[in-house]
Amino acid sequence: MVGTNLTEGSILKKLLIFAAPIVLTNLIQQMYSTVDLMVVGKFVGGVGTVGVSTGGELSDITTPIANAFATAGQIYIAQLTGAKETEKRRDAMITLITIMLCFSVAFTALPLFFHSVLLRLLNCPREALSEATVYMVTTAIGMPFIFGYSGVCAVLRGMGESKRPLLFVSISASVNVIMDLALVAVFHMGVFGAAIATVITQVSAFLAAYVFLNRHKEQMGVALRLSTLHIDLHALRVIFRLGIPQIIRSISVHFAMLWVKANVNSYGMLVSTTYSVGNKVEKLMNVFVQGVDSAAGAMIGQNLGARQINRVKRVYLTTLCCTMVCGTLVAILFLGIPKTLFRLFTEEPDVVEYGVVFLRIMAVGSIVGAFSGAFRSIATGAGEEKLCLIIGLGDATCRIAICMIFDDILKWGSTSYFWGAALCQLIPGLIALSYFISGKWKTKKLMAER
Repeated sequence: MVGTNLTEGSILKKLLIFAAPIVLTNLIQQMYSTVDLMVVGKFVGGVGTVGVSTGGELSDITTPIANAFATAGQIYIAQLTGAKETEKRRDAMITLITIMLCFSVAFTALPLFFHSVLLRLLNCPREALSEATVYMVTTAIGMPFIFGYSGVCAVLRGMGESKRPLLFVSISASVNVIMDLALVAVFHMGVFGAAIATVITQVSAFLAAYVFLNRHKEQMGVALRLSTLHIDLHALRVIFRLGIPQIIRSISVHFAMLWVKANVNSYGMLVSTTYSVGNKVEKLMNVFVQGVDSAAGAMIGQNLGARQINRVKRVYLTTLCCTMVCGTLVAILFLGIPKTLFRLFTEEPDVVEYGVVFLRIMAVGSIVGAFSGAFRSIATGAGEEKLCLIIGLGDATCRIAICMIFDDILKWGSTSYFWGAALCQLIPGLIALSYFISGKWKTKKLMAER
């Protein structure tokens, strides 16, 4: 059987069972580039680390864009699943996958033609410029597979299925580790080897998802073939109405992060390497909060589709408890074993020492992110596209404003940009909290009704 009914049964049990595979999937996905950094850091050094981190920034932009459309489709499919609208759900599935494949073509071309401009905007250190160029151009090949995989997984999660994406990504992660070690450690191909390993990983994840979808086409109600790809105009409007604000949100957030990255790079290799490694550690730890948040969005979507308002409220409160527990545990790790976490990626003593400062600051950020993530789930599940946009713009604006205040006014130097990353979600979280308290989500029309 494919899919799970999230509108009945124990909320905590259903949320944790549904969220656990998503958390593990996100954790393994983070390991793609993380393994690149770990292997490159140990066998190539700091220049290779900065090259992979900076060269991977474009992928870090396009992946959230893919996830924005995927989330839009997932929530729409979840609402249709809860409302038992089988035909509309099928149209939504096909439309989502078609959109994802079309957009992937454009994002494949972007780094091939504009990599030099992008790296210049990022203030990429001269020592790491060639490595960053190689990594950015090579990983562009994997863009269609990132978008295709995200589309298929969105279809599955919208139906309440989170275990299969974990299986797909586990297969590809195994491939990633083997290829990274072989190409970088054994054949000494450096950053280029790490990039090739990443592309092979993305291809294998998509192929696993593709094979599963077609083998279960009768249960899913859809087959993934060129002849079946089409766009339903109503589904297109719904996905775009929710997806475009999320894309604007993702782009604005990542623009702010690139702005931070450019300023951090201006402080030299020590600060740049510390920020690059610290970012990976922080993302790796926060997949727990993000996984619960994503699961809650789909769960809320199904229950709103079934018009179970009281259950939606209980789902949200359960989500808040889970994210705060996750955030607190991450903070304890950041404060308790910061050097151990940094040594997973680098043996450079100066970077490890400065990494302690970074993770102490990000311990605060893990609590703020847990608070904000829980409240965001109600806006996502309800399909509140305008609110999601406001939350995203608030994140970007707060990140830049905090960095400027701490650097230009308080003169805190490079740590100003660490604090910007830690506190940027505070205001967006308060905005989402006010929406929950207002109760407007209770009377929100389903996306299929708008």
